Amino acid sequence: MLLIPCLRRVLRPSRTLASRLGSGRRSERFHPLAPSLLSCRSSAASPRLYGTHSAKEPVEPLNTVQGARDFVYSLHSKERKSLLQELQRFESMAIAQEEMEVKPPSSAQRRYVFLHSAIPFVGFGFLDNAIMIVAGTQIELSIGVIFGISTMAAAALGNLVSDVAGLGLAGYVEALASRLGLPSPDLNPKQADMWQTRLSSQLGKVIGVTIGCILGMFPLIFFKTEEEEKLEESKN
Repeated sequence: MLLIPCLRRVLRPSRTLASRLGSGRRSERFHPLAPSLLSCRSSAASPRLYGTHSAKEPVEPLNTVQGARDFVYSLHSKERKSLLQELQRFESMAIAQEEMEVKPPSSAQRRYVFLHSAIPFVGFGFLDNAIMIVAGTQIELSIGVIFGISTMAAAALGNLVSDVAGLGLAGYVEALASRLGLPSPDLNPKQADMWQTRLSSQLGKVIGVTIGCILGMFPLIFFKTEEEEKLEESKN
């Protein structure tokens, strides 16, 4: 159930992607690539929002020639242009700062990274649980009764519906999150690669999707328990 946030970001509006890549702006601020850009082309890998990471970490398909080629070919022409501009700017900044001593991100920057990463995942977790609960319950009450499938089988089919729905709704979740007006954290390339930044980002995603999943349980309020149903049947 927690794998769906990665799958949900496969489809997304190109305008959201272009805005996150900076749309060719020459600002000296670091605009990290969004999770939908880096991770969702890679099916099972965990999304990463910040940093370039060492080549010794074979966890992202993009660190292979074939993975990078597949990713590039999956982009539109405007997306490739924006990506190239941002990569060139990022690499030029990284080269210029190779010999510089850079301080770790401040506590305020880490909090901002945390918040920036958590907000979209609240939406992903909310949709995941809400759709799964509603779909699973309806499947159990309809198909489940006809074919005699178990509750767990109905829940699995509900999760399937949630996964499929998430593919189409992911772009709208990210667009809504971007409308909140939170710009990318003001980090330089060295700070983006530091473990403090990556830890803050991952914690934000974990806590965000946890909050979203808990909020997504709200359909349970409207479902009656077996005891309540039996009580109503006895009254009738």
